[in-house]
Amino acid sequence: MRILTPEAAEFTLDSEPFYRPVSDEIEGFKQAWKAKIPVILKGPTGCGKTRFVAHMAHQLGRPLITVACHEDLTASDLVGRYLLEGDETVWVDGPLTAAMRLGAILYLDEVVEARKDTMVVIHPLADHRRSLLIDKLGEVLKAAEGFMLVISYNPGYQSILKDLKPSTRQRFISFEFGYPPPEVECAVVEAEAGVDAKTADTLVRIAGKVRNLTDRGLEEGVSTRLLVYAGRMMAQGSAPDVACRLALSRTLTDDVDMVATIDQIVADFF
Repeated sequence: MRILTPEAAEFTLDSEPFYRPVSDEIEGFKQAWKAKIPVILKGPTGCGKTRFVAHMAHQLGRPLITVACHEDLTASDLVGRYLLEGDETVWVDGPLTAAMRLGAILYLDEVVEARKDTMVVIHPLADHRRSLLIDKLGEVLKAAEGFMLVISYNPGYQSILKDLKPSTRQRFISFEFGYPPPEVECAVVEAEAGVDAKTADTLVRIAGKVRNLTDRGLEEGVSTRLLVYAGRMMAQGSAPDVACRLALSRTLTDDVDMVATIDQIVADFF
């Protein structure tokens, strides 16, 4: 039997991802990593949670392994499984096991989407044990130095059926994320989209108006990510109304009246 574990180089970030801090989240994350405390990131879609984790992995010099959680995610998907390779049985580490061996940061994105029984697997990693029982290998794997468990979810979509159990929550410390202040969001859009400061400011002001529509039935406000997409379209030559129509109104909702309202907000600015 052979055990296949990816090389750390496969998960190392060559360049530092752009991130503009809003508060003391960078220092808080570093302290949690040093103290070997797992972290929850809470916030709406597209507010910068994933970018923040990538930025911190680069800052700390650790490999980053990201898993996009979904309802079909099983414990074996995370831990690993035996596969046949020719006439040989090969154990292939899952992302969880690989991260532990490499001393990487493991990021479970939208963790509430995973099956409840899958979440039990991470419990011993999120307390003083920092270990994983791999039944199929007859091994108790201890996390290598530098390993950190980070999970995220969007509280706006949590429900009785999709929420973290108290027994899971209380193994982590939590960082709250939201839409950045206008001056920070402008800097992000300008840097990431490649547009001038005036265009970035206009997109952010549009976002502020659109986010107010959540009180009128819009499921969720426009994310910073979508503002960057709109800016990139404009930087490539799209007219502002076309870029915003594609990246904002048609992406945010299928409701005809809401689409018209968002388009009118855009027209008021451009």
